[in-house]
Amino acid sequence: MKLPERLADRWARLVTASAFERLLISGAALVLSILVGGVLILVAGVIAECPNPALSMLGVSVCYDPIAVFDKLFLGALGDPINPAFKPFQGQFAWIIRPGFDPLNGQLATTLSETTILLFAGVAVAIAFRAGIFNIGAQGQLVVGALATAIVLLQVAPHITGAIGTIVLLIAGLFVGAAAGGLFAAIPGALLAYADANEVITTIMLNFVATAVALYLASNQFKDPESFANQTVPLPDHALFPNIVFQPRDDFSLIALVLAGLFLVAIWYLLNHTSLGFDIRTSGLQPQAAEYGGVDSKRTVMAGMVLSGALAGIGGAVYVLMVLGNFQTGVPGYGFDGITVSILAGNNPLGVGFAGLLFGVLKSGSIVVDVGTDVPPQLVGVLRGLIILFVAMPEFFRLIGTYVLPEETGRGPAATDGGEVIDDE
Repeated sequence: MKLPERLADRWARLVTASAFERLLISGAALVLSILVGGVLILVAGVIAECPNPALSMLGVSVCYDPIAVFDKLFLGALGDPINPAFKPFQGQFAWIIRPGFDPLNGQLATTLSETTILLFAGVAVAIAFRAGIFNIGAQGQLVVGALATAIVLLQVAPHITGAIGTIVLLIAGLFVGAAAGGLFAAIPGALLAYADANEVITTIMLNFVATAVALYLASNQFKDPESFANQTVPLPDHALFPNIVFQPRDDFSLIALVLAGLFLVAIWYLLNHTSLGFDIRTSGLQPQAAEYGGVDSKRTVMAGMVLSGALAGIGGAVYVLMVLGNFQTGVPGYGFDGITVSILAGNNPLGVGFAGLLFGVLKSGSIVVDVGTDVPPQLVGVLRGLIILFVAMPEFFRLIGTYVLPEETGRGPAATDGGEVIDDE
């Protein structure tokens, strides 16, 4: 067998890999990225100049310790639970958990808070990709959902109070965010379905529109007169997600995380056990065959895009109701991060849960590395990007293979469908 044929055969094997095999591949890629990142840290540590080197190797002073950096990156995101006296490789077998460790610490809350928003953004992008639509506008839809939630609840919250009021306001806020994000996503959806406009271009352009409109409204009509920042008036406490387990200052609610998990399960069920989900999956896999089989392509495009925008809008609502307590310009790029999360998960809603957690750990852990070590922020960004690149690349090539590999390779219809085969029987 010639080299090109062998490469195509290996590629086809990757495309048809089971979910467990893909999990093993991702784990191996993560380990490899850590090893490569460790080498980069050592090289940077040799080149850099520092008064107190972290270690010495072969008589060469090294400014940065790779083990300490990755300890801060991963375990620091969890609140650093490992006991410093636990050093099994040096014969010190102390209790593995650090004395006085608080499992409900603020750093873990930050990690879970980031993860919660990323779950909504990731599943929003995933469902569009499963429909064969490249929704690059999740960021704009998230911003619109966040802004609409803040504006509407500011008008309603003073009239509804108490525990029942909190439930009503939270439901209303999530509904408003979903409606705003869905309607905003319907614009590129309609342009794609009825005018054949490229959704990548239209969604990217609408990101700028959403940001500009949000800036105008937050700095003029709905600006907080007591603040120099471009933000709305803060929402009352009873309109926000309650902090059940963590401290109020941690800006995280376990209710929101559980809600995000329920949405992942609901979207997975919709895609795999409903007629609408079947239409979305078949349109994403084989559009011409799906339309020949009676699937309304325009309806499916609109449904996929609106549902994607609604999920992104809910993510924006959660960002306002859990993290900020109002709307502020300069919303972090959760929508763009959601693209990476979706690819990392193979566009599988359940996989988004694991990918979102990994991404949340990396974002939170990067802050710990910046604060707790002398490693330059630029190098921390390189390490985070390296990990994401290594873990995402196998899944990225698997998805690409579904479009470029011939049918006779045996890849079947599972590729862009999150590793699941469509079977009418």
